[in-house]
Amino acid sequence: MVYHVIGLMSGSSLDGLDIVKVELTEVRGQWTYEIQYAETLAYTAEWSDKLANAANISAKEYVLLHAAYGRYMGELVNQFIEKNALEHKVHFIASHGHTTFHFPAFHATAQLGDGATLAAVTGLPVISDLRAMDVALGGQGAPIVPIGELMLLPGYDFYLNLGGIANISAPINDQYVAYDICAANRVLNALAGMLGKAYDANGDLAKGGHVDEKLLAQLNALPYFEQAYPKSLDNSFGVDEVLPIIQSYTLSVQTKLRTVVEHIAQQTAKAVEQLRAQGTTAATNKLLVTGGGAHNQFLLEVLDGYVSKLGIDIIVPDEQTVNFKEALIMALMGALRWRQEVNVLSSVTGASRNSVNGALWVGNDV
Repeated sequence: MVYHVIGLMSGSSLDGLDIVKVELTEVRGQWTYEIQYAETLAYTAEWSDKLANAANISAKEYVLLHAAYGRYMGELVNQFIEKNALEHKVHFIASHGHTTFHFPAFHATAQLGDGATLAAVTGLPVISDLRAMDVALGGQGAPIVPIGELMLLPGYDFYLNLGGIANISAPINDQYVAYDICAANRVLNALAGMLGKAYDANGDLAKGGHVDEKLLAQLNALPYFEQAYPKSLDNSFGVDEVLPIIQSYTLSVQTKLRTVVEHIAQQTAKAVEQLRAQGTTAATNKLLVTGGGAHNQFLLEVLDGYVSKLGIDIIVPDEQTVNFKEALIMALMGALRWRQEVNVLSSVTGASRNSVNGALWVGNDV
């Protein structure tokens, strides 16, 4: 079977909406893919601010924003379709939306971007709410990308995504395990913003600072890092818990950035070491790195200084996979939902069972 899917992903780093048009092919249970068109549409300052503050508004305002963001995404998809001459060439849309609330302990999670509105605006079927069933079954609802790594990107011991939050996954004893490691780009970008930069290009600002050992020790001592997996972080973790600690120190922005880079690298290396001790299935000694942080050369250098001691090689794939892996995997999750097949793994999230996630909204005439 061949599926032509548009995948949508908005990450916690708030850099924009990732849109991919993917051709997914399934033959006797084996999946392959081709990213045919891909684009990151940067958020306006207004939309970035709305998404960043969505957790702090009234219930009425939230409902209105949920619909408005669904309409906004629909308009961007329509522009993407027109630009790439994709009319009548897309089977359905799979939308992650933008996570605002994530409370798995209370069986609750919420992603902005109303699927019904998105379907109405585009006239295409839409699959949304791709975490909800897992959370209802007692799972963390995160990370959800390991299913795509398993099916589309096999052959690595570890998969690291450096987005707003850093998360890791690995095949362990023929099962997949994964969890959020720590806040990453959401904090780095916020610090770079204090110097008028959208982000720290190549990690050059961090490279000009030094590690403050006291701040580093306080960051590493946060209780989350001692929790056993499965575990996940809310998008607000970086802003509400990590940044206030950093800002309590009278240090240069460069030194704060350098210290956070060290923190991310140490926590990632700790995760790699712990997972490796359990016996990874692939046994290739390779760590695949994707997400916006894969462009941060200094962060990768610091991380390599730790994982190379473990005999692990860092692999950065082609630029499209680096930038659009999550949107690609949303497309796959949508295809699996379309087929009513498992698209979230309980071995990753801790749910009571594997599950089929996603609400289907029919946007065209039937």
